Amino acid sequence: MKMNKKIFLTGILLLWGAVCLLAQPVAERCSHEYVSFQGMTREYWMYVPENLPAGAPLMVALHGYGGSALKMKPGLIDLAQEKGFALCCAQGLIDPKGKPSWNCGYPGRHDSWEVDDVAYLEFLVHHLQAKYDLSPLNAFMVGMSNGGEMCYLMAQKKPGVFAAICSMAGLCLYNMLPITYTAPVPFMEVHGTEDHTSEWCGDPENKGGWGPYLAVPTAVSYVVAAAKSTYYSEEELPVKRHPVLLHKYLGGAPAWEGGPATEVWLYEVKGGGHSWAEADMDTFHEIWRFCSRYLR
Repeated sequence: MKMNKKIFLTGILLLWGAVCLLAQPVAERCSHEYVSFQGMTREYWMYVPENLPAGAPLMVALHGYGGSALKMKPGLIDLAQEKGFALCCAQGLIDPKGKPSWNCGYPGRHDSWEVDDVAYLEFLVHHLQAKYDLSPLNAFMVGMSNGGEMCYLMAQKKPGVFAAICSMAGLCLYNMLPITYTAPVPFMEVHGTEDHTSEWCGDPENKGGWGPYLAVPTAVSYVVAAAKSTYYSEEELPVKRHPVLLHKYLGGAPAWEGGPATEVWLYEVKGGGHSWAEADMDTFHEIWRFCSRYLR
């Protein structure tokens, strides 16, 4: 049976239109909002899927150093629409070097900067939960690079704010030592072994200028210890470009009283660089595969 050419072309155009809609950037799909905190005006971009029910989850996404909430991955917005959660793309303030940033403690950049982003992120979560009638328990965090550093810092300083935390190419700086995790924190890290911005093997001599930091497996080991993991497994993800080995640290303490065991997942992207590893794995669905384990 021959397909009518006009119907075929119409179908192609509709499909292309749907793809273009999903690929639209933050500015076209999110509302631009402001909030006052500690005498400063803070901005963020908010995506709330249509007809989102009361008590839905919240995810807060943080950009990297010098980055912008407006350049947050559209895949996160698509994920929010598909899985039914609100997404906040938060914007960092301008640091003393003139770059949008999160104050995780980079020496030489933030030594004279008194911005308390740990307190701000806690405030922002509670603000958005109240404003949009979201779940007070199901808040998640994802951060890239400098935003990933904030993931480690939030896990240490405010472990109860986020039900699960996902770092993309993040680091644990020596400035964060001594490392004191006061509670088990569900945590995942995605990191390329050939990342020359945030070195997999660490940078104890500060060759990169970000300040000395731990090797990625060492940084994760502290989170594993806090989780009180009791066993380990490996999972090889389907190869798309670089091989990805998922290290799973399992059987940890309950994430909350009566809740599931705290797990820590480390995605080792073999040969991968400084990125979200989208070309190597289904990053956004892996984020939700992990976070959804801790929905209440």
